[in-house]
Amino acid sequence: MKKITFVLLTLTTLISCKTEKPTEIIVIGTQHEPVPNFNSETLFNILEQVKPDLILHERDSSAFDSEFKFIDPPSENEGKASSKYIKKYPTTQLRPYEFEGRNQYRINKGMRPTDRLTLRLVDSLYMANALTTFEADIVKTYNAALEPLIDIAAKSPEAWNNPTADSLCEYRQFYQYQMVPKITNTRAEFANTFLTKPNGENISYREGYQLWADFWDLRNQTMAKNIMTIAEQNKGKRMVVLCGFMHRYYILKELKKRTKGKAIILKEFYDY
Repeated sequence: MKKITFVLLTLTTLISCKTEKPTEIIVIGTQHEPVPNFNSETLFNILEQVKPDLILHERDSSAFDSEFKFIDPPSENEGKASSKYIKKYPTTQLRPYEFEGRNQYRINKGMRPTDRLTLRLVDSLYMANALTTFEADIVKTYNAALEPLIDIAAKSPEAWNNPTADSLCEYRQFYQYQMVPKITNTRAEFANTFLTKPNGENISYREGYQLWADFWDLRNQTMAKNIMTIAEQNKGKRMVVLCGFMHRYYILKELKKRTKGKAIILKEFYDY
């Protein structure tokens, strides 16, 4: 009798697993500001095509009230498109998934404006022919890696939401966060040039840039973790994740690892 009960329980579990409605996650790379080929109306039409139950934004909780509505009228493409969509489909929910306090965190740690100033110094050394051949090749490749991204960014959203575009983004970001530090972490100019943080402490360009490079990983991994938390809380729902398209490759890579063995599928918006 116990054996029969065990078999029945096992069969019931297997059947329930097979019939469980999967959660769908659609990561859509965007451009935050309107450009001729992409604006809030473009994104609204994509949302109409996908018909999500939830729309996740690259914003932290400070942008939303207790009911997950925008506190301030949005100005970027994602917010405008979502607001229009929710007005038409009021049961759709918004959620933030950004690293909490991202901008202030970067400022407090000394990553900003050290990141921008460090890259400016790298460019000035490059233009002055003061870099070694190895270092100059890094800068040359880093600059060239942006060109195909500028090209695809001028096309339709399908052009920057696909594996080929993801690879181009990953290559460019690899040079920005892994290869440029091979210059900043070895040359004295970056160890001996300082910025004052909000707390009054000095931080070198070398340290500030490395913190910024490390934060790229921390931020994207945190966002993927937050997306997964929301997915676990909304099983069987269709979730659209909106992100700047340079983040898409990293978020997808993390989600593919984190969704293994789960009733979650990753899809593209043009699959609908």
